[in-house]
Amino acid sequence: MAQPEWLKRREYTPEQLAAAERILESVRAGVKVTDAVRRNPLPGGAGHVGKHLLVALYRQKVESGQWPEDGELLARLRRKPVRTLSGVTTVTVLTKPYPCPAHCIFCPTDVRMPKSYLPDEPGAARAFQNAFDPFRQVESRITSYEAVGHPTDKIELLILGGTWSAYRRDYQEEFVRRCFDAMNGRPADTLDEAHAWNEDSEHRNVGLVVETRPDEINPTELAWLRRLGVTKVQMGVQSLDDAILALNQRGHTTAQAAAAVELLRAAGFKIVLHWMPNLLGATPQSDRADFLRLWEAAKGGLGLCPDEIKIYPTQLLEGTELYRFWERGEYRPYDTETLTRLLADVKPEIPRYCRVNRVIRDIPSTHVVEGNKRTSLRQDVLAELERRGQRCQCIRCREVGAIAVNPEHLELEELRYAAGAAEEVFLSFVTPSDRLAGYLRLSLPHSMRLPADLFADLQGAAIIREVHVYGQSLGVGQAQRGAAQHIGLGTQLLDRAAELARQAGFRRLAVIAAVGTRAYYRARGFDTGDLYMLREL
Repeated sequence: MAQPEWLKRREYTPEQLAAAERILESVRAGVKVTDAVRRNPLPGGAGHVGKHLLVALYRQKVESGQWPEDGELLARLRRKPVRTLSGVTTVTVLTKPYPCPAHCIFCPTDVRMPKSYLPDEPGAARAFQNAFDPFRQVESRITSYEAVGHPTDKIELLILGGTWSAYRRDYQEEFVRRCFDAMNGRPADTLDEAHAWNEDSEHRNVGLVVETRPDEINPTELAWLRRLGVTKVQMGVQSLDDAILALNQRGHTTAQAAAAVELLRAAGFKIVLHWMPNLLGATPQSDRADFLRLWEAAKGGLGLCPDEIKIYPTQLLEGTELYRFWERGEYRPYDTETLTRLLADVKPEIPRYCRVNRVIRDIPSTHVVEGNKRTSLRQDVLAELERRGQRCQCIRCREVGAIAVNPEHLELEELRYAAGAAEEVFLSFVTPSDRLAGYLRLSLPHSMRLPADLFADLQGAAIIREVHVYGQSLGVGQAQRGAAQHIGLGTQLLDRAAELARQAGFRRLAVIAAVGTRAYYRARGFDTGDLYMLREL
């Protein structure tokens, strides 16, 4: 009898397999996974069975017909379920080391890595181990997810590694194509071919993210990003104080950041901004005021209104130019208590339409010379908010996660806000306890801000910039009792967006669809345009 694929990939001893069998039978009988593992140690003090073996053995029994498929059992076996509780499976890859156009004084420089990254940061370490090869990075990450029970059919591809727009375009295209080759499981001759195959691939791309700088954004660049399949752009604004930006040699102005955000919104991209408290020249007081400038112009802000934000407190690292300022006594990092209080002050100000992805970089504390060294800062901030009797209303703090959802109890909320040259409508399904089950971002532009020859699809169009349904990521076409995914929330959001766009006088609805979501939108009345998918109203 041929050896199963799951067994070929790993060498398991008879003792490990026997223990895994006993553990699975116990779990099926209702015993908690941790208790079942603890009660069935390996002989001779050799430790315990890993979850990758439990998942592999479960799958082998399902594939052989010995057991029926049991999604709830697999969910109990899954390692770190939070990694896919946001509805998609994120795969992070890094581009190769390459010169950066900026000279920021806080950035670490390691010749082995892209600018601002260190080889022992978690995601960066995987890239370094795979020699920055895009195919190997994606393939190895998907394999590791599958080994511990996570679904991998809906992949959000996050391309990091400094300033994406500074790389040569032939490298960019080859890098993206090879990422798609890994998701497709076969090599394509062209990027267009790789895109076409991915529409019904086993691992579909449902979001493609790159990071760049405000001074690299222009209409031609945005059209190119759409050709590559990009749907979300991360951008470091760092501060909204021109004096602070200049002091830290950031190389762009606040006006450039505002112009870049307006162009990104006009082109339908999801916008992720990076903000850095504790830069050279800043104080906790100035940082509090600076943060508020991110939001609505009606409240004295700039109206950038990012969809997502990464808060990256400045970390003092040896070898940076900032380190020399510190040596001369001209810079002092905030301690953990100061930083926690600052973030607890600003977090409740974040609007309900924004998601806080991070509140600290994953840089190992051994690299931090002075100041906060805690990577669990998010938990510290949430504990401080609880002590104050406050809460954050950002998307991440309200995601439904593993909580069961009853569709009959969901309420559709409409939140409108002005952002640049558009009115934004944030449509969301929320539970009675204010948990977020799904949402849609609809942009109603006041005028066309992009050249018609590059963006013909957007003429007379309202733009859907994002549709996202939360809860544990499920396979395409699968359902799970109490799960928010695959119960029609996305379709309802799309229909409501079409109704609102029609009422506002738009003649078509455009959606910035990821390659792997084209079939989903096609089934809901959208046709393939040049850079977007379109539904005539």
